[in-house]
Amino acid sequence: MSKIKHKILVLSGKGGVGKSTVAAQMAFMLAAQGKEVGLLDIDICGPSIPRIVGVHGNEVHSSNSGWSPVYVNDNLGVMSIGFLLNNHDDAIIWRGPRKNGLIKQFLIDVDWGELDYLIIDTPPGTSDEHISIVQFLKASIADGAVIVTTPQEVALSDVRKEISFCQKVELPILGVVENMSGFVCPCCKTHTDIFPTSSGGADAMCKKLNLNLLGKIPLEPKIGISGDSGESIEDKLPESAAAKAYKSIIESLCKLTGEKLQDNDSNGKTQENDKIKPE
Repeated sequence: MSKIKHKILVLSGKGGVGKSTVAAQMAFMLAAQGKEVGLLDIDICGPSIPRIVGVHGNEVHSSNSGWSPVYVNDNLGVMSIGFLLNNHDDAIIWRGPRKNGLIKQFLIDVDWGELDYLIIDTPPGTSDEHISIVQFLKASIADGAVIVTTPQEVALSDVRKEISFCQKVELPILGVVENMSGFVCPCCKTHTDIFPTSSGGADAMCKKLNLNLLGKIPLEPKIGISGDSGESIEDKLPESAAAKAYKSIIESLCKLTGEKLQDNDSNGKTQENDKIKPE
């Protein structure tokens, strides 16, 4: 863990809000920025990260230095229980202690190497996996959590419990992402709220709780397609509203963690901006 500069947990009290997709797309985009990135899937009972990033069906190899992550590309490595299953359709029926043991192995026994970012995808709720990961990261100090929600109150009510969890375990909250935040018609560009909110959505919640709203990601059918095919939305549809929203979120995260961004200069070459200091 000492070789990993930034550790970010992706949390949500509610299932089905697209948390794993957000974690995967964040990892894709950070890697595209030239960062050395690890993506750790601790959703033990529902490991979807291998498929979302396109390495479904791969196996973990071990060496004298530990387990080797499965690499999506040269600077994006992934670890998940999904790589350890003989049958990917088998249910994982484990009690807390066994889950905790595997999470500890993922942190200690995986040879992550030197990373700029370790993105940790978690299951919904505030249970064993969440308590374990926070405790295991205490010594190495996590940067904080990105909390994912959708606009409707039924999701926000559970997300507020996740925020309460972070406060109780003293895990900083980097900000909130509102996923599925309306639909932008590709033809007429009209914005429609598919999931209308009765309480003001993530905007109102963040204002009330004094949290950063990192961004709003609109519904985009090709995000689902890219998740099934293991592609980055930035590669598949770079000019889409969703890709631009993700890019803005990554810019905010880099700023909050004091990392450099990359820009394209007038010759189309990629270069880094001056280091941005955290607020």
